[in-house]
Amino acid sequence: MANIKSQIKRNRQNEKRRLRNRTVRGTARTAVNNARKVVETGKPESKEAVMKAISMLDKAAEKGVIHKNNAARRKSRLMKHLAALTGKSE
Repeated sequence: MANIKSQIKRNRQNEKRRLRNRTVRGTARTAVNNARKVVETGKPESKEAVMKAISMLDKAAEKGVIHKNNAARRKSRLMKHLAALTGKSE
């Protein structure tokens, strides 16, 4: 436990931010997992699920929860996965 007043305040701030970031990161991760599952099943709503996941990743990157390149990489992989599986069905 910190003894310095400024560090005690910094710890409180870090805890608040950690909880806030956790929800954003969690929703983005859930959206990506759902999109991946829907795409693999080949359902027609897979495009919408991927777009929702991309939106969540963009929001997380915009808020600084994840790095913008991390979001770009995940979006790229999702789109690549979607294109590969929709290409097979057509």
